[in-house]
Amino acid sequence: MNSFTYTISPDVFADHPHYLRGVLVFKHLDNSQANAELTALLRQAENQLRQRITGNPAEYPNIAAWRDAYRQFGAKPSEHRSSIEALGRRVLKPDNLPDINPLVDIGNLVSLRHVLPAGVHPAGPQSKSLALRKAQADDRFLTAPGEAPEAIPSGEIVLATGNRVLTRRWTWRQAGDTRTLADTDCVFFDIDGLPPVSRETVSAAMADIVMLVTTYCGGQCVGQAILDGEQPTFTVSLG
Repeated sequence: MNSFTYTISPDVFADHPHYLRGVLVFKHLDNSQANAELTALLRQAENQLRQRITGNPAEYPNIAAWRDAYRQFGAKPSEHRSSIEALGRRVLKPDNLPDINPLVDIGNLVSLRHVLPAGVHPAGPQSKSLALRKAQADDRFLTAPGEAPEAIPSGEIVLATGNRVLTRRWTWRQAGDTRTLADTDCVFFDIDGLPPVSRETVSAAMADIVMLVTTYCGGQCVGQAILDGEQPTFTVSLG
């Protein structure tokens, strides 16, 4: 069976017992068609964030939570910003985000709308069994295709398949060979919630992802779940 399995290690919940990760898997997508309506929604989400965060973004509760979490595994949040802080600071400059492709734009839109990290990855042959866990000695991260893989400090939270790391520092940076491209037709999204983000907010962000992907990329959501300490594993058949 062609299945997709996603597991969060107990050591992540040991340090962050109220952490939630929403996971959604889609297939049969068309990611090749730019859409002016989607761009308009992205501009709207940017403007909403500018109205919502009027002071130092590092002090905004949803962002401050990630700074605290990064410090806990030894990262300096001023040097390695969570994806929502990096995205938010760019929008607050103020800059408009570029249109990359519909799936990436949807991840950025939902991230801004709910002020939480949201990312999209191809679900290909090399990413069918994933684990969010602490880094191990033999883990390697490919910054860009053709470059030498990086070693990773132990204790850092990573998303990995085997010893191949797809995302470093939890929500910081995806590997160079995990980009979602115009011809990508099968993906998974991650939606991350640390308090004060609630389960209801994660659920609302996931509902937005489903609506936006099916509207602008077609395809089918073949499975979704909110992973937590009581349900740390999710498996879905890709057919």
